[in-house]
Amino acid sequence: MSTQFKLPLASPLTHGREDFAVSPSNGEAVARLDAWPDWAEGRLVLVGPAGCGKSHLARAWAAAAGAVVVEAANPDAASVDLSALRGRAVLVEDADRRAQGAAVSDEALFHILNMAGVDGGTVLLTGRTAPLTWSAEVADLRSRLNALSVAEIAEPDDAVLEAVLRRAFAAAWWKPEPDLYPYLLARLPRSAAEAQAAAALLAEAAADGRRELTKALAREVLEGFEGDEG
Repeated sequence: MSTQFKLPLASPLTHGREDFAVSPSNGEAVARLDAWPDWAEGRLVLVGPAGCGKSHLARAWAAAAGAVVVEAANPDAASVDLSALRGRAVLVEDADRRAQGAAVSDEALFHILNMAGVDGGTVLLTGRTAPLTWSAEVADLRSRLNALSVAEIAEPDDAVLEAVLRRAFAAAWWKPEPDLYPYLLARLPRSAAEAQAAAALLAEAAADGRRELTKALAREVLEGFEGDEG
């Protein structure tokens, strides 16, 4: 199946911590996040590949901490108001790709990091790669990035992907045949987003055809996608 395969879910996603599946692929990162507010200097970076669940976990933390969320790679996001962040918990999403948006300049990120640990301030950053690889034109920011504590999430394992599939099917009020899960796990990319998209497509196909969610239906629906082995 192509890794470009993406479809909306049949029901809105939530970022509740109770919806996050903990497994060996992410357990250490979860433990590091749960150590808040006892992070070194009030800072932590959560890194991992696309689809690993880092945004889900980060948004769940932000909700619990009452954090201000800054979408660094969103070109439509407003520029950061640094004065409003003083003493606050702050989540900077996609900090490694901040050059794609206009919300967070190097100077702004430098000041956000400096505010962590002061007057109760704390900051969580997310990225696909470790801060050592991020671009930084400001020398002082480079040194701050190099010193950050990093929690890494690996690609989702089967336990995570199966949990994602089960949650997505349940949200659409479907109970698949048991052999559907190993069939899908053997064919889906290692991405929670891809698993959600596949579940949405199959649930729609089952509803339209008034059929059960089975491996046979999945074979019919997904056979046109690259990588499906039948």
